[in-house]
Amino acid sequence: MQGIVLQLTRVGFLLLLWLFIWSVLRILRTDIYAPTGAVMVKRGLALRGTLLPSRGQRRNTPRQLVVTEGALAGTRIQLGAQPVLIGRADDSTLVLTDDYSSTRHARLSPRGSEWYVEDLGSTNGTYLDRAKVTTAVRVPMGTPVRIGKTVIELRP
Repeated sequence: MQGIVLQLTRVGFLLLLWLFIWSVLRILRTDIYAPTGAVMVKRGLALRGTLLPSRGQRRNTPRQLVVTEGALAGTRIQLGAQPVLIGRADDSTLVLTDDYSSTRHARLSPRGSEWYVEDLGSTNGTYLDRAKVTTAVRVPMGTPVRIGKTVIELRP
């Protein structure tokens, strides 16, 4: 009887040891592949294939995306004919290191001379001024768009 109890204790201890090792490896994997806080902005991608607007359109058309609040405050991205993808993914145009943003959080898309923001199914939502974005919504120049702790604006 003592032999069986000793064997069951050994197996139980071995099972707990493997469970501990598995949880440590899972935590390490999460830490290794999580964003490190590095700031990365891809510049110039939206400039390819851009047609220059006429002189009258230049004043009323947004030409820059400016980060006004958050870890990337002061960052400027030149707008062109391509959409601007915003999120934590490495292939985003504006890569956020914000814990409250999703991998593919939002997209700014041009439609004629107007720009529209749409939420891409993010967890914490995208806000235009103080209203939650549920469909593609036109973004007026100078109106804040909040994505987690990051705030962006369109500027001339």
